[in-house]
Amino acid sequence: MTKIKGKNDGPGGRNEHYDIGNRKNVPRRNAVAEVKRGEHPGAHVVKINNREYVRDNPDNSKKDNVNRK
Repeated sequence: MTKIKGKNDGPGGRNEHYDIGNRKNVPRRNAVAEVKRGEHPGAHVVKINNREYVRDNPDNSKKDNVNRK
C-alpha cells in the first residue's frame, strides 16, 4: 500500500499537497481524485467546510496517518 503524507502547507495547516509514495507535492485535488478512483485502498475522502481531503482509513496505528505528528 502506498503511503500518503499530508504537507500541512495550506492556511491553518490544511493539506493543499500530499507526498504519495515517491511522488512529492501532489495537489490535493489530484490526491482526492486518485483515492476516489480506488488507487489508494488504505485511504478515503472526507469533506470539511466544502473542501475534500484525503484521510487514512481508521486503525489503531498513528504512524501511518496522513497527518503524522
